[in-house]
Amino acid sequence: MGNTHTPAPAQSGVFSCQKLHIQRQYRYFQERLLIHITLLRMFQPKSYETLLGLAGFSDALLTNHFTLYQGYVTNTNKLHDIMGQMVDAEKAATPEYAELKRRFGWEFNGMRLHEYYFENLSKEKSNPNADLSVIQKITEQFGTFERWQTIFTATGAMRGIGWVILYQEPETGHIFTTWVNEHDGGHLAGCRPLLVMDVFEHAFMLDYGLKRADYITAFWNAIDWQIVNKRFAA
Repeated sequence: MGNTHTPAPAQSGVFSCQKLHIQRQYRYFQERLLIHITLLRMFQPKSYETLLGLAGFSDALLTNHFTLYQGYVTNTNKLHDIMGQMVDAEKAATPEYAELKRRFGWEFNGMRLHEYYFENLSKEKSNPNADLSVIQKITEQFGTFERWQTIFTATGAMRGIGWVILYQEPETGHIFTTWVNEHDGGHLAGCRPLLVMDVFEHAFMLDYGLKRADYITAFWNAIDWQIVNKRFAA
């Protein structure tokens, strides 16, 4: 009769189940961590420092604007991460999740519209030449470039904060000048942004105070029409 103790089969089975459960949990959290890291890296802020020295835009104004844009990128990624965690915690049906889901579109559009805006600016002189396809389309639809320019400028001078966007509707090819309130109210679903102008105060007040019209003039002088034409031809 020895003193060796042999675990009961039932107890051994419990240990095996616990071990298997821990292994599955470990793999699950590894997978979730990888997903969250991927989401955090999904959007990276782009550098637009080549715009420093742009006529009509002080470096201080542009630097502040770049920092603001980077905040939208950060918040877009954060919302992705937080909402993913809430889904894992079975909180997707909560009011808190619903509000974050609504907020996501605002942050994402704030990020993407700034990218369109910065990318259609250039320090190099660019003219709306008649041989550009987008200018031909504008002239065809509005009669003259100047007539359309009046519409775009008047839209930008409207009271309120937001964006002015020249959109192209893909099914008919028609173009529309649209006011977008803040970042998310007034977008034309399915349309392609060709030219984007920021008319939030942060885009001009440091340089122009309340003189929005002077800022809009500076914007016209800084447009990269090659980029606008490339978007049109895409």
